[in-house]
Amino acid sequence: MAGNTGRPGASVISRALALLSAFDQHHRSLTLTELAERADLPTATAYRQINELVDGGALIRNSSGEYMIGRMIWNLGLLAPVQTGLREVASPFLHDIYAATRATVHLAVREGDRVLYVDRLSGHASVPVVSKVGSTLPMHCTGVGKVLLAYAPADVHARALAALTRVTPFTITQPVRLNEQLTRIRRDGYATTIEEMTLGACSVAVPITGGIGGESKVIAALGIVVPSLKRDRPRLTAALHVAAQGISRSMPTT
Repeated sequence: MAGNTGRPGASVISRALALLSAFDQHHRSLTLTELAERADLPTATAYRQINELVDGGALIRNSSGEYMIGRMIWNLGLLAPVQTGLREVASPFLHDIYAATRATVHLAVREGDRVLYVDRLSGHASVPVVSKVGSTLPMHCTGVGKVLLAYAPADVHARALAALTRVTPFTITQPVRLNEQLTRIRRDGYATTIEEMTLGACSVAVPITGGIGGESKVIAALGIVVPSLKRDRPRLTAALHVAAQGISRSMPTT
C-alpha cells in the first residue's frame, strides 16, 4: 500500500501511481473505497483520479462496479526489457515444447524473492495450474522457482530458506531438505516438484543462461507442468534442456 499520498502537495502522478500500485496478485479488483484506502487518498480525490485513469484506459470498471487494471497498462508492461527480449526469443521454443507435449509450459524470471511468470502456454490436460502471466509465486514450491532459487544470490537464498510457507501437504518447509534439493539442481541441471504448489500438478524445470557483462549467468527458467513425472521425466527434461540451450544461444549478450 502507498503512503503519504494524501498529504497536501502530492503530485497528480504520485497519486495515480499510488492508485495503480494498490492492485496486486491478491487484489485484482477493488471498489472505490478500497482503492482510496490502499492508496492513502481521500475518497473524493481518488474518485477524480480514477475517472481519469478509466478515461485513459489504465483502469476499467467491471459490471459490479469494481475497478481493475486496464489493457493499456498490460500493453506497457509488455514493453519492459525482460518481457520484450526474453519473451520474443523464447516464444518459438515454448511453442515447440507445447506442440510436443500439450502440457502447460512456463517461462519465468526471479523478481526479488519470488518467481515472476513472463509467459505461459496453457495445456489441454486437466492439470490445475495457478500461475498467470505477470503473476508471482513463491520460489520454494514451484519448479521454475526452485531453479531460480538455486542460482540466486546468497541473501535471496537466505531469506527464502527462512520463510518456507506451506502451500500443500507436500510443500517442502524444512530448510535442510530444500537446501539439499538446490544443491542437486545445480549438479543435475533441473528441478522437480510433486504437488508442492497445487495438488494434482507436478513440474520439471531447467535454467536458461545468458551473457551478462561477458559472464554466463542464469537469467530465467523454463518449465512444464504435468499430472505425473513417474514415466516422462527424462524425456521432458531432455526436451526442456534442448529448448533452454536454443533460447540461450538466441539471446543477445549484454
